[in-house]
Amino acid sequence: MSIQFKRLCADDIIENIDYFKNCALHLSDYSAAFKIMWQDYFTEYFALVHNCLVFMEYYQGRTYFYYPLSMGSAEDEAAALDEIERYCRENNVRLHYTSVPSEKLCAMVKRYGAELRMNNKRRWRDYLYNAQDFVTYGGKKFSGQRNHVNKFKKLYPQFEFCELNGSNRDEILEFLKEFERRQLDKGTTIAREELQSVFKLTDYIDEFALKAGGIRVDGKLVSFSVGEVCGDQLIIHVEKALTQYEGIYATTAHEFAKHYVTDAIAYINREDDSGDAGLRKSKLQYNPIELVDKYTLLPHRAIDGVSHLPSISCDRIEIREITDINANEFYRLEYDVARNRYWGYNWREHFSGEPAPEYFMRGIREDFKNKDEMPLGIFYDRRLAGEVVLHNFGYRNDCEIGVRLLPEFEGLGLAKEALLGLMRYAFFELDIDTVLAKCYKENERSKRTLLSAGMKFTGEDEAFYYFMKTAAM
Repeated sequence: MSIQFKRLCADDIIENIDYFKNCALHLSDYSAAFKIMWQDYFTEYFALVHNCLVFMEYYQGRTYFYYPLSMGSAEDEAAALDEIERYCRENNVRLHYTSVPSEKLCAMVKRYGAELRMNNKRRWRDYLYNAQDFVTYGGKKFSGQRNHVNKFKKLYPQFEFCELNGSNRDEILEFLKEFERRQLDKGTTIAREELQSVFKLTDYIDEFALKAGGIRVDGKLVSFSVGEVCGDQLIIHVEKALTQYEGIYATTAHEFAKHYVTDAIAYINREDDSGDAGLRKSKLQYNPIELVDKYTLLPHRAIDGVSHLPSISCDRIEIREITDINANEFYRLEYDVARNRYWGYNWREHFSGEPAPEYFMRGIREDFKNKDEMPLGIFYDRRLAGEVVLHNFGYRNDCEIGVRLLPEFEGLGLAKEALLGLMRYAFFELDIDTVLAKCYKENERSKRTLLSAGMKFTGEDEAFYYFMKTAAM
């Protein structure tokens, strides 16, 4: 059975908080606060697999997986990636990774090959800073920040920086509501969504062991910031201030760092700019030492590059596309209960009534168009004798094969010939490394056919026998 994902909630984060605290990746996406703040926006799920946290999210109609978050074992991470691939194959989900860190990129390219599609959009890269730069604001490059701080201190000499926690929730919410009234009347949609996530985060300051603080002027909270320590970095998830207090942002960032940066913290991560021009300008003014890459990866499967179905000539048969001329024979193959009880897919579970031949023709065309499988007809003496398919394509040069015949063509050795012909095409045209197959245990004829085609028996479970073949076998 593949991974069992469940909807991520705060209790799950608390239960697995050590994974986040010890995360060595300089990406905010793998932090506890990020997960809870954006869980509705991204619709986040998780599973614990091979000592790794595996995250799956739905975003704009697509499914994405994060690189497995472990305590540092490359072997555990590789095993978790195996399970992600298995989940995708068993659930017909396209494998798509998001927020893959650059230090894992070489391993992913080695795993999936040179045709791995990737992008690394500027807007989603995290801004990483030297932590001590915020503590001191030293040197010429921080003269602008020092000027803002000095002006703020001159205007508001009675200010104080205060550490905050869950007991200050009412005060924090009062500040956020005023910030919303004053600052967000001209805000973008994403800014409004981000503020709602900030409201949510206030419930978990203590539970997630977050660092929270702000500046009070005359006893009133005029800024609020939240950070999270992950490995050797302090991630700034929230930094809000009332801009009528001149110099408030530079002062808040400075005071927050002075209070919460320790010898164990080498970096401050101020997250991405989401493509906002004003935010980008502001983040660059603090002199980042790195814009941390986040890669989106789409592994390539052998079927992805196939634009048309092949024609394969064998000794007695031809393997080629099933066309409308063959619609009635294919209908008979699909409609025969005895033929298909071992096929593994029962169309009757998805269709009520009596389908026409066009229904099945449309189905196999869509399967190929969607790159779910390569359905091919077995033609003997110019007649459709059955179907042989390559399907369930994996992400490391493997796929499954299946074959079925009309009753009048059984016992002639055509299934074996079709298996051998299509496997030869898979190995030498698609560059497949391994062809897999399975059959129900009660289907002895299928078992004999697979073995006669040179497939090796590899194991069994309660329902199936499993087989495999490589080009060298």
